[in-house]
Amino acid sequence: MANGLTLAFGCGFLLTLAGQALAGHAEYNNDLIATGLSPLPFGAYLLSTDFAVDVTENWQSEYLQFFLYIYATVWLLQRGSPESKEIGRAGTGTDAEQKTGRHARASSPAWAAAGGVRQVLYSRSLGILMCGLFLLSWLAQSIAGCAAFNEQHLRELQAPISWGQYLTAADFWDRTLQNWQSELLAVGSMAIFSVYLRHRGSPESKPVGAAHDSTGVEG
Repeated sequence: MANGLTLAFGCGFLLTLAGQALAGHAEYNNDLIATGLSPLPFGAYLLSTDFAVDVTENWQSEYLQFFLYIYATVWLLQRGSPESKEIGRAGTGTDAEQKTGRHARASSPAWAAAGGVRQVLYSRSLGILMCGLFLLSWLAQSIAGCAAFNEQHLRELQAPISWGQYLTAADFWDRTLQNWQSELLAVGSMAIFSVYLRHRGSPESKPVGAAHDSTGVEG
């Protein structure tokens, strides 16, 4: 199937999002009942700030992971990793290597052959998109998190805070940093473990018989 990877992960995303919604709804209502409040209908929970912040705080960390990895692997190398370019080949590459400008082929995207701003933007379009999605989802997390934080404060008869104040609050950075550290750990682990371990048939692994110091080779 030509789009099997996208379809499989897309279906997995929808199933896990639905599971998160069901589990989150149950937990949210348990908290409401424990404080003497009426439970919230499932549809209302899906539109709640509590659900929104739980979802967006995970999204922003995932897009941060890809944004950092895309840009870091341009310049940083890891000897023996299939995720790294070959040692000594750090950088953006020549036009001939990247098939841009006059080196573009008939099958190349139109903006790869174009010059000026269009080529500059297209040459970095994946990283720009991941950066934009990270910033947007992080913004959404901060707005939803502030609303959820104030909702909890109001239940406890405490004064709400502004969005600006929430950006410096421990709740915001606790939610943010616990996701960032997990993503950085996962990426760093993959980079070093792929030097010594193999998974036959995966492009994320070197060929099973490749030497440990073989770099930039995919199986």
